[in-house]
Amino acid sequence: MKQSTLSEVKDAVTRRATMLVIGVIALQLLFVASFVGALHEPRLKDAAFGVVAPPALAGQTVNRLDELPGSPLDPRALPDEATARAQIMNRDIDGALVVHPAGTTDTLLVATGGGRTLPAALETLTAALEDAQGRSVRTVDVAPSSRHDFNSLSSFYVVVGWCVGAYLCASILAISAGARPANPTRAATRLGTMTLVSLIGGLGGALIAGPLLGALPGSVWALWGLGALIIFAVGATTLALQELFGIMGVGLAILLIVIAGNPSAGGALPPPMLPPFWQAIGPALPPGAGTWAARSISYFDGNDMTSSLLVLSAWAVGGALIAMGAAVLRQRREAEPVPGAAGGTADRAGSGV
Repeated sequence: MKQSTLSEVKDAVTRRATMLVIGVIALQLLFVASFVGALHEPRLKDAAFGVVAPPALAGQTVNRLDELPGSPLDPRALPDEATARAQIMNRDIDGALVVHPAGTTDTLLVATGGGRTLPAALETLTAALEDAQGRSVRTVDVAPSSRHDFNSLSSFYVVVGWCVGAYLCASILAISAGARPANPTRAATRLGTMTLVSLIGGLGGALIAGPLLGALPGSVWALWGLGALIIFAVGATTLALQELFGIMGVGLAILLIVIAGNPSAGGALPPPMLPPFWQAIGPALPPGAGTWAARSISYFDGNDMTSSLLVLSAWAVGGALIAMGAAVLRQRREAEPVPGAAGGTADRAGSGV
């Protein structure tokens, strides 16, 4: 009876299933470590910050801000308020302090369209500094977020939706007919299907977040294009990883896109408030590049999107080339003669391998 029970357990829990369960547990723990590690203790660090003041006062103010404990700001003197506003709209700086020496109230310029957490942190910091000098500060929002965009998170949410749909769709395409494509034709078909999914999903997300819910202003056409690029980039990358590593490639896609990509994307916390590791990897991953570009389209007149679009394009092109290249190489290997086969001409496909 004991032997029979043990045999049944071995039949029910195969080695492959055991390895997959271990992989899932590893992903689970990495998910907790990544999200908690990135978001549990936000600290402002080296936020790009402009200072507008008379020449005699500008240098003193910049030095005072630069010497703050923990280096929360990376200050630089700017010639006038118009330049400060333009640099905020170009996403070159995160905020600016305009000093009015003739009065006792200065002006803090921020942009909540890029997220509300960073402007709130800048407002708290500058208010404390001004209060210590017997002055006050009023806040002016240069690029305000939509009143339907709570905490300016809609850009992040729509990008996460595009990413999740992309790797799920690619996973279904890859697994539904076996763990690995048999030939380049199947790989090309899956990439073509991802192209169609990208166009439909990108348009749907742009319409829902834009005209239907009014969460994101800006061009629907630009959001559609961005959404299509994000979906194809993530989908092609997932197909490539699955081509290289089989079913484990799906787990690697989740590791890249969800576990590493989401907490570093700048959605919940902006880059200047993330720990160094997440701050460094965020712009290079699809969720981070997509969130930055979506906010640029919605609130910053499409400024400073080039690097994000190049990152997404690199993931899209690289994923497609690797997926196709791996399929071609596999087909060539399978077509090689099998040593010892009758006549030396039998190939792997013909022998049932």
